Amino acid sequence: MKTDITIQEASADDVQEIAIMVGELLSEIMDVIGIQAFHFDLGETTARLNNFIDEEKYFVFVAREENGAVIGFLALYESHALYTEGSFGTIPEFYVRPEYRSKHVGLRLISRARSFGTSRGWKRLEVTTPPLPQFDKTLAFYQQKGFSISGGRKLKLDL
Repeated sequence: MKTDITIQEASADDVQEIAIMVGELLSEIMDVIGIQAFHFDLGETTARLNNFIDEEKYFVFVAREENGAVIGFLALYESHALYTEGSFGTIPEFYVRPEYRSKHVGLRLISRARSFGTSRGWKRLEVTTPPLPQFDKTLAFYQQKGFSISGGRKLKLDL
């Protein structure tokens, strides 16, 4: 039996489950690369997400099963740069639970992000993949969905 999946803007009721999935995402990345690259605290992440959504710093869309279970999410925030000719959207987190991958859930989340970005007048969406070559499949997914490589690796400087 095929389950109907809906894509909706996240509500306050979804924050805890989204925060749990952020932990799943970060754990998956660290397991694959073998490095403790992230610090994750569920309480802090939940509070931060609540704050980001309340202040409209973050826009989150969830994929939900017919029974209401959240099975994936995509987060966006607005960025600005001269090289993009104006405002654009950045996807900092995007996760679909493993058992729902390759079932078009990710495609539907990206489609919703595209329409949201268009409605806000954004010129583009940008996303950074987890480390390559371990996440070559993730890069291929994005390329199949129309993303193209536009620069080098993402770097950070802790402050």
